[in-house]
Amino acid sequence: MNSSKVVAIITGVFSIILAIAYLLLVQIIDFRGEMKPAPISEAEQPVSIVTPFYTNS
Repeated sequence: MNSSKVVAIITGVFSIILAIAYLLLVQIIDFRGEMKPAPISEAEQPVSIVTPFYTNS
């Protein structure tokens, strides 16, 4: 076998391993259940901006 075929086979095997790992990860995340939205009180908190006030004295 020449080196280009070896590289192609290694790349293909690596790609299949990544695809299977991705599918397993998606299944694990999906198994956790339905996503719940964040509570409204937590999501809409006002933003405070504090600026320093200097006087020339």
